[in-house]
Amino acid sequence: MIVSSFYESQLCVLAVFCVLAVLVERRASSKKKQPISGGHARSASLVAQTVETGSATTANGSAGWKRASSASALARQYLIVYGVVMGADWLQGPYVYSLYREQYEFPERVVASLFVTGFLSAGLTAPLVGAWADQHGRKRVCQAFCVTYTLACVCMQFNSLPTLYAGRVLGGISTSILFSAFESWLISSSTSLGLDQAELSSIFGRATLVNGFVAFGAGIVSNQLVGTFHDFTTPFIASGVLLVLSWVVIKSLWTENYGNGGGTEVYSDPFQLKRLGQAWSIVRNDPTLLTLGLTQTCFEGSMYLFVFAWVPALQEVSSPAGPPLPLGYIFSAFMVSMMLGSLFYTAVVSSVSSAPAATNLKSAEASDNSLTVHAKLSSLVCTLGALALATSVSTHDVRLRFWAFCLFEACVGVYYPVQGMLRGALVSNDHRATLSSLFRVPLNVFVVATLMTGVSSARLFVFAGCAFALAISAIMTGLVIVPRAEESAPATLRPA
Repeated sequence: MIVSSFYESQLCVLAVFCVLAVLVERRASSKKKQPISGGHARSASLVAQTVETGSATTANGSAGWKRASSASALARQYLIVYGVVMGADWLQGPYVYSLYREQYEFPERVVASLFVTGFLSAGLTAPLVGAWADQHGRKRVCQAFCVTYTLACVCMQFNSLPTLYAGRVLGGISTSILFSAFESWLISSSTSLGLDQAELSSIFGRATLVNGFVAFGAGIVSNQLVGTFHDFTTPFIASGVLLVLSWVVIKSLWTENYGNGGGTEVYSDPFQLKRLGQAWSIVRNDPTLLTLGLTQTCFEGSMYLFVFAWVPALQEVSSPAGPPLPLGYIFSAFMVSMMLGSLFYTAVVSSVSSAPAATNLKSAEASDNSLTVHAKLSSLVCTLGALALATSVSTHDVRLRFWAFCLFEACVGVYYPVQGMLRGALVSNDHRATLSSLFRVPLNVFVVATLMTGVSSARLFVFAGCAFALAISAIMTGLVIVPRAEESAPATLRPA
């Protein structure tokens, strides 16, 4: 009971900090929107400027209002869908391992093989999923995600290894879609609407915050479902219901968009080998994209291994005679940490873009400064993630390990909007989904190779290896992407 109360109290502390951070962020945001009163002299100056600029000012104001309206509508369309699909995903999060290990009583080697199957499926299908999304439409592929992930939830209801392996295959395909097609749809839609980097960055930041709120609620709901029905399959049933709802919402709210040459049926190349070849040529000739892929492999690979290992890592430093860990509450604490990371990201980006740009020159400088900040944040996130995992390895105190894991989840909250913005700025729309999926191939190879070595007997060595990989990624980002972001200013400001 003492262990349970510790996690509940830590969850309450994190939740209070998160609420305070949200209130501060909202207050700061509202202050920025308030007009600055500068007395009669400033008012007269503004009137004079308005008279001089005449209809040009009116046109610019109208265009700005229209763009702001488009940004608001796009944010609403994306965040509703994103919140529902991530809720469906997070409902499963705390109990995948426990369902296999405790309810179905499979040996940990079998549990690892089930996870490996999912990652292999994701790795093998990732390039095809991205190419199909660019060719046949991102909205259509996102709807396919709802179908495949629902079927994966159905498979989880049966204590049969062949069925569970089939579920992992479907789950791997679904994961490839979730982390490529949805983001590609958003970036492509923002480009077609003419939104700038600050507006897209705002949507990414809000998406991560929504993700955190949804995950927090999903952890509580899944904990209550398991506690009420004493069955680890109940969160997967609830997840399936949300996925059906997601399909309906996507069909109702989204419009279709494509990559270069998409929108036409291509029967001569069903595996999209030509598109994949073009994407690989782009990546191998660009050190920046290679480093971007390295960061995705190291960070998301560490994140997936963390998903597999955090439960046994906390169990091994907890009292064997004590009550079972309240996994739903611990998971919710991790998600609140992720929300705090998202709020940190929003605060940093807002402080950079707070100064109004009066000219096109200043707007370009702000855009480039924003890109540099995102590159530096990417390096910082990898550094802190490495520090968190290294700390978890060096201690056997359950409280310190728990807080190290919370720090890692806070890094996750910063990572997703940062990486999304970097991909949006550095990856062309022609092959965006294809390239995003192509980056997932080494990611899944990294995870599968690690799981095959036996995480159960060497999970701390795995965390140490992940910490080392993240440190390398932080260094490479600082050496390659940050200079590229800083050099983009002269290129942008160079006369045509």
